[in-house]
Amino acid sequence: MRYHIGDFDNEVLIQLYERMLKPRMIEEKMLILLRQGKISKWFSGIGQEAISVGVASALKNEEYILPMHRNLGVFTTRKVPLNRLFAQWQGKASGFTKGRDRSFHFGSQEHKIVGMISHLGPQLGVADGIALADSLRRKKRVTAVFTGEGATSEGDFHEALNVASVWNLPVLFCIENNGYGLSTPTNEQYNCAHLADRAKGYGMECRIIEGNNILEVYSKVSELCKAIRKRPRPVFLEFKTFRMRGHEEASGTKYVPEKLMAKWAKKDPISNYEAFLLDKKVLTSAYIENLKAEITEEINSNLELAFNEEPISSTLSNEIGDVYQSFDNEIVKPSENTSNIRFVDAISNGLRQSMERHNELIIMGQDVAEYGGVFKITEGFTKEFGRSRVRNTPICESAIVSAAMGLSINGMKAVVEMQFADFVTSGFNPVVNYLAKVHYRWGQNADVVVRMPCGGGVGAGPFHSQTNEAWFTKTPGLKVVYPAFPKDAKGLLTSSINDPNPVLFFEHKGLYRSVYGDVPDDYYTLPLGKASILRTGNAVSIVSYGAGVHWALEALEKHPEIDAELIDLRTLQPLDVDTIYESVKKTGRLIILQEDSLFGGIASDISALVMENCFEYLDAPVKRVTSLETPIPFAANLEADYLPKKRFEETLLELMDY
Repeated sequence: MRYHIGDFDNEVLIQLYERMLKPRMIEEKMLILLRQGKISKWFSGIGQEAISVGVASALKNEEYILPMHRNLGVFTTRKVPLNRLFAQWQGKASGFTKGRDRSFHFGSQEHKIVGMISHLGPQLGVADGIALADSLRRKKRVTAVFTGEGATSEGDFHEALNVASVWNLPVLFCIENNGYGLSTPTNEQYNCAHLADRAKGYGMECRIIEGNNILEVYSKVSELCKAIRKRPRPVFLEFKTFRMRGHEEASGTKYVPEKLMAKWAKKDPISNYEAFLLDKKVLTSAYIENLKAEITEEINSNLELAFNEEPISSTLSNEIGDVYQSFDNEIVKPSENTSNIRFVDAISNGLRQSMERHNELIIMGQDVAEYGGVFKITEGFTKEFGRSRVRNTPICESAIVSAAMGLSINGMKAVVEMQFADFVTSGFNPVVNYLAKVHYRWGQNADVVVRMPCGGGVGAGPFHSQTNEAWFTKTPGLKVVYPAFPKDAKGLLTSSINDPNPVLFFEHKGLYRSVYGDVPDDYYTLPLGKASILRTGNAVSIVSYGAGVHWALEALEKHPEIDAELIDLRTLQPLDVDTIYESVKKTGRLIILQEDSLFGGIASDISALVMENCFEYLDAPVKRVTSLETPIPFAANLEADYLPKKRFEETLLELMDY
């Protein structure tokens, strides 16, 4: 292995050696502890230290790094306290996730490190969002994100590269090509000479770097970082290296040919570099011996701290309380001046006033800029706020949701428009696995609102008509809002944007231009998690949301003899169960109307909750009225049969006769 010292002085040369040696010695200790049963799992980066250390050393301390589980050298180079690292791996309280996640699945804002999740791809899009925030603030910074050659087969990888290229984001995509994705060799992972060749298709600069050569890694990455800070742009780096141990220790390496293992063993980044420094008389054997003794002492003393720490304990209230970031929603009362406007205009108005109130609120989505979105909600926004804040995106929902997460990590807010709620399936993973879990895992908020134009009745067929709120109401960590009236839509949207937690904001397309209401002209907010009683009554409780509220009102207009109490939930998560219980205890009857299909919907949960908590007050069975258990048909007569509007009236009358 050839080393070129260049302009590096001895201090830098020694520092790089020390920074590689520490994670190697930690790993060697962890392998011993693993065999002793003192830790449960280990993902080894032995043989790849030059990449982690070289990249982390080239970046400034204020620049974010998004490592993976073989990048221990990133954490040690950023001087994360070892006792906290060891406690993290043991699930102790002084770790970074309160025992809720393992290994390197955590972040630390103090160290500007954002750890991985097991679904590897989203962190690439998160890096895009972090870099976007830096670019918008005109901060000359680089964001580095790691992944392996296996993850380059994921759609998130390609989406993230495309977004970074289109938006010219200062991201270093660091691909550790270490030979195998668990047991699958590279020739079964991709069919090109080099992974770096993929960057060309995205109009992106690329480099192939000898990943086991610390001086090559450090010098080339340092040079690139300086260039990117001057002229922001993404760069693709393929580090050629090898995984000398199993994907995890339990998987072993029997699938690797012995000759290949021997070949790469000769390329060990530390032993080769050490021999080079000894030959150049930069290091002495005595210095190395003393250094190893110091590191050994540091490891053992910090391990003692971690091992002596009591097993983590918690309470149910603590666990539930950490799912969301605490948020004291300041209620801004509406003004007396109102305008009679459509539902769609109320959404647009609330979004515009929020953009005025939050200078670092970014709107992203397909066709949301000059075109104004397919429903024209952001029409005219680019003239008011500029294209930097109102951003057309490629068709890549997953990368954009992930980028919104990155904006939040870097202190901004984001509103993502799904062109149709149905399309959220293409971004489902980062919504339910990143946004929803990030605060519970390591205390990071996800300040993201995902707008979800949804619902049937407009003849749009199976892929543009779903009302899929139940996918998210069952996912802890997400808030779900679903207004039925213009005034509520505006006030709940502004509150959702203020909320530092992720919110799925459902907007029924059928209400956009058919429902009018008096809406305060000025900015105001409404509380999340509080239902609205639209009509009081004593004979039956009707609970609904979205278009279902209007169907219920129509039915009650046709049957004025029914003394019904009508509750508009407005927010599905958190759910205002107290208002439901109080009403049922008064009326003794409950009927729940939802546009979603029956099984697994919010109506089922409400029914179960009422049966468990109000059973003795009921005078009749709880009724659920929903759409059919089929996809949504296109033809108008079929769609009318699919939707529950007619069945609701029939079921309501049956319930009153019970």
